[in-house]
Amino acid sequence: MEEGLLEKTGKTLEQWIKVVQKTKLDKHKAIIDYLKAEHGFTHGYANLVALKARGADAASHDADDLLTNQYKGKESLKPIYDELLKKISKFGKDITITPKKDSVSFIRKKQFALIKPATKTRIDLGLKLKDKPTTDRLGNSGPFGTMCTHRVQLTDKKEVDKELLEWLKEAYEKAE
Repeated sequence: MEEGLLEKTGKTLEQWIKVVQKTKLDKHKAIIDYLKAEHGFTHGYANLVALKARGADAASHDADDLLTNQYKGKESLKPIYDELLKKISKFGKDITITPKKDSVSFIRKKQFALIKPATKTRIDLGLKLKDKPTTDRLGNSGPFGTMCTHRVQLTDKKEVDKELLEWLKEAYEKAE
């Protein structure tokens, strides 16, 4: 995320920490709100800078460690994630992939997809497809709430098919 921050803003994490320190803001939410309003940050980057500015070790988790922990006991689902990652990465070079504790966000200017190993046998793929009707397969967002508008439940790598890729591509295109 630190590399992405530099790439997206032209400033390093350390430079942003100094910017925040000059504001004298000390509440986490106030720092996030400031970075979003004054500097156009997305929530993920604002959260990272806020945590670091307040002394938390936000970026201590390596992306590989986060993924390993997500799929611990759910190893059979990792090929589905890998296939989604491979296909989504082909959409463009402007995608930021952000592993978190229990999911991975795919962000263009806005988040357009979220992959979460929901159970030992199912991945939930969240999509941001405003104004798209739900279907039997393209369900409502479920546990994702407002982070996504739709959810597709995947239990097999074969389900990463043409229809699913079209929805992903549409979500990617709408996130510009």
